[in-house]
Amino acid sequence: MNSFKKVSLIIAAALTSTMLVSPAANANAGTVTLTVAGTAATGGTVVTTPVSLPVPADNSVDAADALKIAVTGVDTGTVVTAVAVNATLVPALAATGAAVTASSGSSTLSIATGTGTSADFYVYTKSTAVGSVSITRAGTTTVYYVQGTAGALNSITLTAPASAAAGTSQVLKVSGYDVFGNLKGGATINTLVSSSGAALATALTTDTAVATLGTKEQTVTVPATGSITVVAYATVATAVTGLSAPIGSVSATIVVRDIAAELAAKNAELATANAALKAAQDALAAEKAGRASDSATATAAAVTAKAAADLAKATYVAEYNALATKWNKKFPKLKVKLKK
Repeated sequence: MNSFKKVSLIIAAALTSTMLVSPAANANAGTVTLTVAGTAATGGTVVTTPVSLPVPADNSVDAADALKIAVTGVDTGTVVTAVAVNATLVPALAATGAAVTASSGSSTLSIATGTGTSADFYVYTKSTAVGSVSITRAGTTTVYYVQGTAGALNSITLTAPASAAAGTSQVLKVSGYDVFGNLKGGATINTLVSSSGAALATALTTDTAVATLGTKEQTVTVPATGSITVVAYATVATAVTGLSAPIGSVSATIVVRDIAAELAAKNAELATANAALKAAQDALAAEKAGRASDSATATAAAVTAKAAADLAKATYVAEYNALATKWNKKFPKLKVKLKK
């Protein structure tokens, strides 16, 4: 009987233990599906193969611009949370009367399934750098990766030296960007280089290599005199309300430096400075000599004054002692001391 009771207690304890852990053990992380515009997304599970997304250059986040992340089959009441890095999360796409722009969304999003078992949200990016989205549900976290592709050429820049020596070779650099500031490879940017009454037009195509993406260099030779005027221009995107204004033309001027004239001017400046230094040194020497002369004069005057004073004193003592001697002889009982 005692053995039966022990077995019964063990079975009851085992059943109780099973009932306590079963909710956690059976928690359902569900299934995650990735689509873009209704089509299964390519890549996204590892950082080296992110899902490629166009940036929303029209300032409207639509199905083609966003990765839809659909979580299905989770337990009722599950809260699905997402955290994005270098990407943006939105709960819905743009629709008539409900704009979703390139400034919409946030880096975090939580969706409570309530009485349902699924949650949908969207990810878009304005950057060509790889971004990530971490999705957590029922204690399970999965990370997916996205990367934007640059939009149409929206602005250009030109880099050139402000001045250069005649006859030297100088490098110009043009750069192209989309409306979000991403470097744009494969874009055509034209340059017009004018100097000495002649102009040279060149069509440049920006690089697609990672190290020099979106840029292109051009070498020009500086003429003997005058200046070089460089104008860079390109066909850029149409302005979109709410986004950066297009810049399709920029210019720069390179002033030709006359090195020989600059050197002569510097030599003249040096000569003037040396002359001023010599004059200052001469003035200092004269001042020192003057001070030495004044000192000698003052010394001589002091010696003369002392000699005169000594003579006056000696004369006075001699005269006094002569008188005192006569007095002492005449009045021996009333003698006075002689002075030294």
